[in-house]
Amino acid sequence: MSALIDPEERRDPGAAFARLVAVIRRLRGPDGCDWDRAQTVESLRPYVLEEAYEVADAIDAGSPESHREELGDLLMQVVLQAAVREPLFDAADVAHGIADKLVRRHPHVFAGADPATVDWEREKAKERPRESALDGVPRAAPALVRARRIGEKARAVGFDWPDRSGPLAKLREELDEVAAALETADRAAVADEIGDLLFSIVNLSRFLEVDPEAALSGAVAKFERRFREVERRVRAAGEVVGELGLDALEAQWRAVKAEE
Repeated sequence: MSALIDPEERRDPGAAFARLVAVIRRLRGPDGCDWDRAQTVESLRPYVLEEAYEVADAIDAGSPESHREELGDLLMQVVLQAAVREPLFDAADVAHGIADKLVRRHPHVFAGADPATVDWEREKAKERPRESALDGVPRAAPALVRARRIGEKARAVGFDWPDRSGPLAKLREELDEVAAALETADRAAVADEIGDLLFSIVNLSRFLEVDPEAALSGAVAKFERRFREVERRVRAAGEVVGELGLDALEAQWRAVKAEE
């Protein structure tokens, strides 16, 4: 297979996808790469999650070049996993499957239906009947994402508070229950109540239209930025962070925070 591609061919998405499929098949072929041939869908599972997070990082960084590269790494995972599944299905089946689904779910675009009559959830339900309104939320999703989606699905069938005073009251209730569990010294009970508290925070975030994953990520980044500055100042003063004690570190923290 030649590495040289005609410039016009490089602009053809179909040709580009076909080239990637051919490259992956070559890597998994008898004269290919030992690592690629050894992979299974189970061994690739952590990689697809990692690549998805790296795409998100590239979006946050605002770099089109990094975004393009990370999307490529994620697409490679799609094609590689499809290759591992052959002959049950291949990359063409994957591409046609999602294209067919998009056409089917957008009758107002592809079949001339009245947009006002199109119900996205109803169209999905036709394809995959579900036992519960909560079905369809990936169990492997991060807990904050899963909690938000579960809350949204419950709300869609009317199981939710009428206004934000409900989740606010629930948040206070759960905080009290955490305090009560701490008095029992029962670690399992404390963990259970902490989980309820976190879920109530996600529900409040949902009501306020705040993405809890993004909010927590921002809070972590803020803490990291401030703590690194505390470390820098301590080192500049000739001190060692681990030897200063909490009071001195807290004073530095307040100084850093006040200057932001």
